[in-house]
Formats: sequence, C-alpha cells, structure tokens
Amino acid sequence: MKHSEERSKVKRVQVTFTAEQWRLIERFKGVMGSDDAEVVRNIVLAWLAEKSVVTSEVKRASRAGGQQ
Repeated sequence: MKHSEERSKVKRVQVTFTAEQWRLIERFKGVMGSDDAEVVRNIVLAWLAEKSVVTSEVKRASRAGGQQ
C-alpha cells in the first residue's frame, strides 16, 4: 500500500487535556504505548472494549453481513 493511500485511511484528531489529566495519561507510557498518540489511542480502545462497545459493533456487523 502506498504511503498516500495509508494516510487517507487514518483519522487524526486534536484533543486537549488538563495538566492533571495529562499527568495521569503519562503514567501509562511504556505500558500502553511508547508515544503520546499510541498511549491515548490504546486508552480509548481499552475503554471501548471495557464498555462492550467493540464487541457489540462486531456482533452487529456480523449479523448485518449474514442478512445480505
């Protein structure tokens, strides 16, 4: 896959954290990722998994795929 094609398949977002929130997030560096973006991305994905959002979406997509 070409680099330009890869970039078109990602979504970049800018978020703002308070100093207190950032200190908490920084504690996960090395545990949930090596750079800021990776740590924040993994925290979001872990939260979605904890709330069963990921599982629900996979099940929904699976059901929708079977109905075609």
